[in-house]
Amino acid sequence: MQQIQEYGAWRAAIADALDTYRGALQAAELADAAALARIGQAQARVRDDRLSIAFVAEFSRGKSELINAIFFADYGQRILPSAAGRTTMCPTELLYDAAFDPCIRLLPIETRASTLSTGDYRDDPAAWTVLPLDLGDPERMRDAFRQVSLTRRVPAEEAQRYGLYDPQDPEHADACAADGTVEIPQWRHALINLPHPLLKQGLVILDTPGLNAIGTEPELTLNLIPNAHAVLFVLAAETGVTRSDIEVWRTHIGAGSGRIVVLNKIDAMWDPLKNEADNEAELARQRQDVARQLGLEVGQVYPVSAQQALVGRIQGDMDLFERSRVGALETALLQGLVPQKKAILSRQLREDLAALETALAGALAARMRDLVEQLQELKSLRGKNQAVLSLMMRRIEAERKDFDAGLLRLQDARTRFAALSTQLYSLLGLDAVQRQAEAVRLALQAARFATGMRAPVRTFFDEARAALDAAEAKVGEIGATTEAMVRGFAAEHGLTLSAPPGLSLARYRAEIDAIEALYAKQFGTATLLMTSRATLMERFFDSIASRVRRTFRAANGDVEAWLKVIMAPLETQIRQHKEQLRHRLASIQRIHDATDSLEQKIAAFEARQDELQRQRRAVLDLGAAVGAALDEPALLEAA
Repeated sequence: MQQIQEYGAWRAAIADALDTYRGALQAAELADAAALARIGQAQARVRDDRLSIAFVAEFSRGKSELINAIFFADYGQRILPSAAGRTTMCPTELLYDAAFDPCIRLLPIETRASTLSTGDYRDDPAAWTVLPLDLGDPERMRDAFRQVSLTRRVPAEEAQRYGLYDPQDPEHADACAADGTVEIPQWRHALINLPHPLLKQGLVILDTPGLNAIGTEPELTLNLIPNAHAVLFVLAAETGVTRSDIEVWRTHIGAGSGRIVVLNKIDAMWDPLKNEADNEAELARQRQDVARQLGLEVGQVYPVSAQQALVGRIQGDMDLFERSRVGALETALLQGLVPQKKAILSRQLREDLAALETALAGALAARMRDLVEQLQELKSLRGKNQAVLSLMMRRIEAERKDFDAGLLRLQDARTRFAALSTQLYSLLGLDAVQRQAEAVRLALQAARFATGMRAPVRTFFDEARAALDAAEAKVGEIGATTEAMVRGFAAEHGLTLSAPPGLSLARYRAEIDAIEALYAKQFGTATLLMTSRATLMERFFDSIASRVRRTFRAANGDVEAWLKVIMAPLETQIRQHKEQLRHRLASIQRIHDATDSLEQKIAAFEARQDELQRQRRAVLDLGAAVGAALDEPALLEAA
């Protein structure tokens, strides 16, 4: 796991460089709202960056054992429960959040009766049951981790209300006992907050329940699995690919970047009555069959023995670990995952830095221009009499009054800007999304067949896209209005102002398209929706609506941040120009009153000019330092 540790060290170096950069800009009084917003965005990217790995498998495939072997063998014991049968009954995320003490947060299964998704509950601490973890007591830790495998029996009607039982579904025929009860998971979702070194570096591990649960828990289908940076699909070597495996692979995973197939439990094929070559040939045939059935190259299927890898690591038996072949899987996983994630974060940060450096270059150029103008003005006073000085003072005073009058005229444009901003917020309003979602849910409840259910959902997505398209157009209108305002004001007063920063909502529209694609994949055109599927679709739509709301909430956040900074360059230049006019008038006044030597004043301005040049070089050096941190360490690519 050295690559993940190096990745964490790389992020830490970038965070330090950004902190230094921010402090230097503030010390140089260059950190206006726009600059602070851009640095804050870059810092948030680094701080919130995560590497997410999802493990998907039917029960008894050794998925939890594989997680233990790859990530937690250093504990000298199993962290996740691993035994015959089903050990992970609810989706379980292992991560580290410094805001919480070591603990397990558990979401009660009863929350499935509501229309809220798991994601909606993440920001509601009161919804979760919290169990502290005693890191110094392995036995108590094991007891706490067993929570993810707990079940309970409830009346069939209650299980049906949670969407976990359907008497009309043939696959549920044996689920209801003679006493009318059905076994269901104790918890809907588990978040394990563990200060493990890898988790501290931003690694998030998702352990999923069996394949049936993937089809009934929308959070897995619509969010956690699709957004994972890597998905390990775990099969058992002795059984190969089952019908349910193929269905889940095609519907929820599929071949693509970051998708790896693991053929686990190869030790079951180590037949002591066969020689090594025969055992290898049998394993090779199984790999080929798996690859053919899933539409993969043989090299994309990794045979391993998770149990033997865990035993070998805990007992220090490296020969056993080598025979488990888990090392090859780890190399393939991390060589594909870490550099790819590093490249994505680097690209985003370089875009942030490029925008920041462009704005800073404009601000520094404006300061330098003002200094040069004032210096030239002071040098022109050499040998001038009092009358000339008085004339120049009156001219500067007139210029200041004209500038103040221009600010009053600018107020009308600001009023227009405020009106357009209000219109933009209304287009992205969450209340409208909620009303549309409620209308769709009522339509779904009234429909019985697929033909009656698809149209309301399609309309929901169309309206979401239309709202984003209208918001994008309004963003363009605000940008054009602001640019015209800046350009006109700059020309009127001889200022050089950079163009306002832009904003694109395209990624949010793409996210809506991706959510709809997941919906279409889950409920294809051939799916007939009777009572059981109708209930399931309503539950999935609730999660769809939740994701759309989160998308609009994120878009609102971007819009709010943009509206705060779009005027920042103009506001900064107005403030600096007013200050420059005041200084010019005060300087000439003091020279006129003979309270300051003209040559002393010129020398002071020349010194300030030199200082500004040093500031400019320092800012460039600090930006280069952040860029250098982005380029390190080179060994990540070579690993």
